Amino acid sequence: MTHQEFYQKRIEAQLESILPASNQQPKALHKAMRYSVLGGGKRVRPLLVYATGEALGIATELLDKPALAIELVHAYSLVHDDLPCMDDDILRRGKATTHIAYDEATAVLAGDALQTLAFEILSPPLAGICAENQLKILNILTTSSGINGMVKGQAIDLAAVGEKLTEAQLETMHKYKTGALISASVLMASYCCDSLSGNNPPKTKGENEPVEMDIHKKRTQLSAYAQAIGLAFQVRDDILDIQSDTETLGKQQGADIAAGKPTYPSIMGMTAAKEKLFQLHKKAVDSLQDFGEEAFLLREIAEFIVKRIA
Repeated sequence: MTHQEFYQKRIEAQLESILPASNQQPKALHKAMRYSVLGGGKRVRPLLVYATGEALGIATELLDKPALAIELVHAYSLVHDDLPCMDDDILRRGKATTHIAYDEATAVLAGDALQTLAFEILSPPLAGICAENQLKILNILTTSSGINGMVKGQAIDLAAVGEKLTEAQLETMHKYKTGALISASVLMASYCCDSLSGNNPPKTKGENEPVEMDIHKKRTQLSAYAQAIGLAFQVRDDILDIQSDTETLGKQQGADIAAGKPTYPSIMGMTAAKEKLFQLHKKAVDSLQDFGEEAFLLREIAEFIVKRIA
């Protein structure tokens, strides 16, 4: 089993255990929550939490709660994104969207419940993580998912339908809509160990030995990596919306074009979009040049993002 498979199985089991049982009242809501989260998804965001933990030498069990929380916020965003008042999608992860499988009101409530469950998981004292770092983790998630993050990006996206955006404007939109939670996944993980609070000076190993890279520098490099793969994820999405098919994608192919949404291929052309994807991947990998084998999974995730077929 690869590291990626190990962590995917781990987060799947964690999600299964944290979600309310489907036979627990109110049954329709709990079934909709489980339907929206389980049995599909690439789990890229929790994978990034675990991969960052590996790169920083953080114990896996300290990463579980942030990994759960980020995936629940992502799941809620998909449920709401698919609603008739938003993108009005009928297919997600190869099955009917939540509002189609249940109804619109239940989908809204399921999304609300998943979002608040994420913060319910992160708000009690977290073993092995000091209060200062826990507050930082909470702040990162709230900021990245709210009006200065994902929600802001979604609002820009809705306003951009039928409009002609510049490449810079499109990049700003996706920095918030897609990139914010991806960056949060990496940064949240970096606060999951008290020894990495950033309050201590970097360690030295002797007069003529190199100084160990301090956490501030590590976070700067990890943040650059996350920003690059966050944008790369969206560029690849835009390419697949044109070049893939509905069965492979698990969602409606060509939906963005049909809805009149600006995309990288529509603004830059397909050749330029693919070149941008290549450059973003290079930027992500280059950002990790001071890390060794401990960042193997981060590099593997970057490779997956730019080559994925769904």
